[in-house]
Amino acid sequence: MRKVIVWNLLSLDGYYEGPGGDVMVLPLDGSFDAYSAERLRAADILLLGRRTYEQFRGFWPSVVDHDEATKAQKDVSRRMNEIKKAVVSDSLSTDANAPWSDNTEIMRRADAHTRIAELKAEPGGDIVVAGSHTLWNDLLAHGLVDELHLMIGAVVLGEGTRAFERKPDVHLRLVDVHKLDDSENMITRYEVTANDEAAQSGQVSVGVTPDSLHR
Repeated sequence: MRKVIVWNLLSLDGYYEGPGGDVMVLPLDGSFDAYSAERLRAADILLLGRRTYEQFRGFWPSVVDHDEATKAQKDVSRRMNEIKKAVVSDSLSTDANAPWSDNTEIMRRADAHTRIAELKAEPGGDIVVAGSHTLWNDLLAHGLVDELHLMIGAVVLGEGTRAFERKPDVHLRLVDVHKLDDSENMITRYEVTANDEAAQSGQVSVGVTPDSLHR
């Protein structure tokens, strides 16, 4: 079975992006690119919402050919081009002339939970969700996320879009925390379990909510 891995960068005070949807206020340094490449290598499906898909498709396809790009950025670009993409959208349509048209599956929102459960049940590498804030919050609320990989950036934004839209009915088990070389960012990894499963196994609730992120 595949795992759904949510991978995102957050500010220290729990924001997914700054005011006006600005992600460039987050510390997107070389450690972010390197870990993104690592997660993509472990996956064979990249699951995205429409907005993130269009942003990625507009930027990443040609980065592998840029002389000024770092090795990690080229690795991300190369793997983004290779990997199968699955996009949840009711408005996105196929375009044979657009990048990634040959390896992108579009699933409608009404079908998404069933289709993602089907993909999880298949053998293969991870299903990684990057960006796609609305999508991964929905998947978390509906028991379709297996792990959260959250990079905590060394910046306090004070306002913007909070990472968690509401309290999900899950328990989190801390798997790993580590500081990255040549960076003030750190990675936190959590295993996600449903409340009833966690209670039976004696796991402790982490209580990740918007309020707890801002205390």
